[in-house]
Amino acid sequence: MKLKKELGLKEVFCIATGAMISSGLFVLPGLIYAKVGPAVILAYLLAGLLVVPVLFAKIELSTAMPKAGGDYFFIERSMGATAGTIGGFISWFSLSFKSAFSLLGIGLFATLINPGITDWHVKLIAVGFCVFFTLLNIMSVKSTSRLQCFLVYFLILALVLYCLRGAASLNITHYTPFMPFGRRALLVATAMVFISFGGLTKISSIAEEVRDPVKQIPAGTLMAFIVVLVLYGITIFVTVGLLNGDSFANTTTPLSDGAFAILGKPGAAVMAFAAMLAFVSTANAGILSASRFPLAMSRDQLLPASFGKINRRFNTPHISILATGLFMSVVIIFLDLESLVKVASTMKILLFMMVMIASIIMRESRILNYKPVYKTPLYPWLLIFGLVTYGFFVYEMGRTAIVTTAVFMVGCLLWVFFYVRKRATHHSALINIIERVTNKEIVDDAIRTELREILRERDQIIEDKFDKLVQNARILDIQPSIPLDDFFEKVAVELAPRLDIPRDVLIREFQQREKESSTIIRPGLAIPHLIVEGTDKFDLLVARSEPGIIFDEAQQPIYAVFILAGTRDQRNFHLRALSAIAQITQDSNFDNDWLKAKSTEELRDIILLSQRQRFKK
Repeated sequence: MKLKKELGLKEVFCIATGAMISSGLFVLPGLIYAKVGPAVILAYLLAGLLVVPVLFAKIELSTAMPKAGGDYFFIERSMGATAGTIGGFISWFSLSFKSAFSLLGIGLFATLINPGITDWHVKLIAVGFCVFFTLLNIMSVKSTSRLQCFLVYFLILALVLYCLRGAASLNITHYTPFMPFGRRALLVATAMVFISFGGLTKISSIAEEVRDPVKQIPAGTLMAFIVVLVLYGITIFVTVGLLNGDSFANTTTPLSDGAFAILGKPGAAVMAFAAMLAFVSTANAGILSASRFPLAMSRDQLLPASFGKINRRFNTPHISILATGLFMSVVIIFLDLESLVKVASTMKILLFMMVMIASIIMRESRILNYKPVYKTPLYPWLLIFGLVTYGFFVYEMGRTAIVTTAVFMVGCLLWVFFYVRKRATHHSALINIIERVTNKEIVDDAIRTELREILRERDQIIEDKFDKLVQNARILDIQPSIPLDDFFEKVAVELAPRLDIPRDVLIREFQQREKESSTIIRPGLAIPHLIVEGTDKFDLLVARSEPGIIFDEAQQPIYAVFILAGTRDQRNFHLRALSAIAQITQDSNFDNDWLKAKSTEELRDIILLSQRQRFKK
């Protein structure tokens, strides 16, 4: 069963936005202020700009391959099962850790409203929310997204009101000296803040459930990025102006303290409530996104098949959602998350690096069916900059986080050796790059075929009669250059038995048709077509010749030929087929793709995946 496409632009925006506005805004600023002073404002803005490389890489990959699993799917299809297993487990566990931490964060602000709450009460509250969101995700993605939209709209409204009221009470002396601890401290702080923007890229994991993903994912993600970056910058700016240095550096509830400074206890309580909703929003989006990773891994046999089951009543991956919710509940009850959050952040940055490498591999594989609607600008330099910068961030996380992450990867490799090795069947896009470098015939057709099916689903291509004709058509790749008569002989060998017409008769009719009027449509393209005797006959033959077929000595050789032959009773379809071919060959990328295709099946895909008018009957 397939997942329902129930998410539109506002849901994409709210899921991405809600996944970012939590501890990164309501807790972290105080810790960062202690390291850099008022330059905390700049740290947030720099961190936002540094997320741009992976943001564009994910938008490109998501518009080319809008499938459940996002990061995992991109990594597995580009680098293979081993890298995919590591990427899938990193995505699943790091996002689950972050979501569990968000639920525990509710308690930190609940104590501001009711100081009598104990640590055990905090855990029970967190587990209760976890169970609630797990059940909500199972019952309906639409209901989950509606709740997410409500939470996000409320948060944005609360933050806007906080900034507007706070702007009237700023103390200008709080901004000097702006960078008391130097540039090195700013870089370290930026690395710490960077992961606060990580939620921005969660939307790729549920891309399969987005309506019109090629438009909604880029638009929703970029809107979320701009809104959150502006909110982060202005909110931190206002908070710096409201709190003195000592207060800001020693608080874990900076926005609530800022609200207290201008509105007293009611203001602090409202902002604490907003913070709790922010944590709820992040956890809700986290369960929704994290549960799609085991689903995607199960589809590829990297996890047991039960994780890939889709509930018949609700059309949701209930086993994956339950497993994610159970894992988060165990983490909440038994583990100290403070040290694990840093490990999860390190793994998340490594995941970002793997995604950018995946983007480079997919581009350089030159698979014709890899057709992102939006491409990363300044390629490949923006991605290389991102890889170098993120490598520095990993280093800044410290030895403990790096060692723990390495141990986790070893565990993933053991899973690959004992479980995945005998089950994995996919071949990666990396194989295509190896083929280009070594010139060996080792390219596997599976990824091209899978990308074709993804494009059909993405572009909502419904097969018509012409598509079925193309699927059964003979396709010739002719080497070297040949004269027209020799070409027609090759065509007759293929079409004569299919049309039940003598070969010599067919050759004469093609030659006569060409003498009466040239079938050259434009430089490089010819469409010979003729009416044959009989009834209920129609066939298509397609030819590509890089050196060229000599139709006319006075004109350049022809490298693309579409031959149509049918009986008079098929005249209407004959005209539709001519119209379809005209639309296909008018595409600005047709000539380039046609000459670069590596096989006759890639030539067939160019025709089948073209953007043209399709007829239902």
